Amino acid sequence: MTMFPPVEDSVLQNNPDFANLYSKLTNLVLNPDGSTKEDPRAKERAAVREELNRRRLVCAKQHLLTLAISSATPSSTPPVTRASSRLRAPQNQQPTESRSQLQQQPSLPEPLLDLLLILPPLLDANNPPLPQDTLQLLFAHPPLSDLETLLPALAPVIASNLRTWALGLARIAHPSTNPSFLHRHIASLPATLTSWRSDLTAAEADLSTHRLRSLAALTTLLQSASNALSLLVRALEVKHGVVARSLELRAADVALQARRHDADAAIAAASVRRAVYTPEAIAALKNYGAHLRDARMRGEERIRGLQAELGEYGVGVDGGETKERKMREMSRVYRDMARQMDEVKRDLDRLNQG
Repeated sequence: MTMFPPVEDSVLQNNPDFANLYSKLTNLVLNPDGSTKEDPRAKERAAVREELNRRRLVCAKQHLLTLAISSATPSSTPPVTRASSRLRAPQNQQPTESRSQLQQQPSLPEPLLDLLLILPPLLDANNPPLPQDTLQLLFAHPPLSDLETLLPALAPVIASNLRTWALGLARIAHPSTNPSFLHRHIASLPATLTSWRSDLTAAEADLSTHRLRSLAALTTLLQSASNALSLLVRALEVKHGVVARSLELRAADVALQARRHDADAAIAAASVRRAVYTPEAIAALKNYGAHLRDARMRGEERIRGLQAELGEYGVGVDGGETKERKMREMSRVYRDMARQMDEVKRDLDRLNQG
């Protein structure tokens, strides 16, 4: 994948100097990964990368051999049938298989079966290393002591397992090929994988380029749509411009008339106020307002005095109900006595007249 930031074609077209600089940087100065082409330590880094790739290759070979030994199965199983199962879950295979399964392989001798049981735990990097004494003891007794003798018999088993995996990969790489001809594509698997990686990188670069071109085309399309709308508005103005301007002028005239009538109404209201409220009337109204405020104050003061007097008689005061009843009874007696006095006076007047 390239590390260069994507640049739209329109930006390069509108900025020739920047386009020249971008072309020099991408083609002459920098590599596709963003590193410089004139690095003084490029040779040293190339040697380091070559050594790293070599060690990776050695490690990959060791890993494949370890898996092939750990997942060795009886050769009676058809290779093409075992290929898909090996590709689906080679990591799920156990490091060792039970002796009963290995004994189902009649072509393998007993020492080789023992060797296939002992080698996977020793080759597994996840297992803790054994003490030196234990290793010496293991290599001093069969089957590890006969390892050189058993290697010619072990090699076909490992080769068969590796060939089974390679056939599965060839099946994936060439799904339309007849299974009987898949072995012809085993040798070309590395080249096929390299070609696929190159094609993937090129496809990703093309995808980024097409995305930028799509964005540029979309921008151009939006600009064209904006220009089309501008032309449409101009055409409508040419066709309906006279009517629109006439309506605009009429609306402006109506607005001016409304503002004039508003000003006339304000002037008329001010004239009426001046005619009705003369200075003498305003002064009289002010005096009357002051008199009303004074009368209101006197009335409030009178009300407070009466309320105080009533409070002395127990009216409107909490806890004065007894005193209030007593005062009411005294008032009733007073009225009765006054009525009786009036009757006596009338009787005396009649007697005097008689």
